[in-house]
Amino acid sequence: MLLVIALGGNAFAREGARVGSPEEQWDVVRLAASDVADMIEEGFDVVVTHGNGPQAGLLAERVGDYLSLDMIDAATEGWMGYLIANALTNEFIRRGIRRNPVVVISRSIVNKNDQAFQNPTKYIGPIYDREAADKLSKERGWVFKWDSRGGFRRVVPSPEPVGIMELDLVKLLLREGYVLIAMGGGGIPIISNGDVKGVDAVIDKDLASQVLANAINADYLLILTDVDYVYINYRRSSQARLMEVTVNELEKYYNDGQFPPGSMGPKVLAAIRFIRNGGRAAYIGPLGRAKDIIRGRIGTKVMPGITLI
Repeated sequence: MLLVIALGGNAFAREGARVGSPEEQWDVVRLAASDVADMIEEGFDVVVTHGNGPQAGLLAERVGDYLSLDMIDAATEGWMGYLIANALTNEFIRRGIRRNPVVVISRSIVNKNDQAFQNPTKYIGPIYDREAADKLSKERGWVFKWDSRGGFRRVVPSPEPVGIMELDLVKLLLREGYVLIAMGGGGIPIISNGDVKGVDAVIDKDLASQVLANAINADYLLILTDVDYVYINYRRSSQARLMEVTVNELEKYYNDGQFPPGSMGPKVLAAIRFIRNGGRAAYIGPLGRAKDIIRGRIGTKVMPGITLI
């Protein structure tokens, strides 16, 4: 049984989506490594993906003058892939699991005609006043929008991932028995028009994880984040958690606007698409509780068939 585990970038960050100290980062990654090891001991072959929102934001603020966004994506893939690989190696040794992790710096193929390029929406980098934002807009062609925190921030496109450049390598390494860490931060966005070229964009990690999961015929998709369940009517008096839900029911809730596009929306959409494209079940739940999620003790399970909410 093949399982793709998608680790949320915010689940690796401190409160307020801030990147912690190196020691704090190691502590959280060890928790993720325990989840992965648990799943291997449960009999799954595992591929790991991860988000990079807080980490990419930090680099954009500190070194954005020297690195383009695709370079920042590549840097965070290496940064977090290294942390996860080391933590997995140590956890495997401790448990006597004879498997080796390997990091695949991955590139997501996007369509150059994707409508997202006409409407940048993803905030990145620091807050600027109007004068600085206008100056950068003229010098670099950046697009800025007002941020509710009190200033202007750069916005970039978030096109849909349509393919994976390293897919053949991923399949080869899977056959050889490696535990893969791939599609970090959704992968480095590229377009191919004769030449391969990186673009300044943000790929949603959960949607990229779904594309990978279906491309390698994974049986299950497990999205680990910082929530215990998927909720409908979230933070209202009628709030209700979803424990088991069919893909038809979940898609109806999604189409009704139950899940915000900047938070739970992409996770729910990834689960829906995974099931629609042949997946057996998708799960969404808290980091550090993978075994309990799979066993139905916490988290939301999405299935093809009919069930009760």
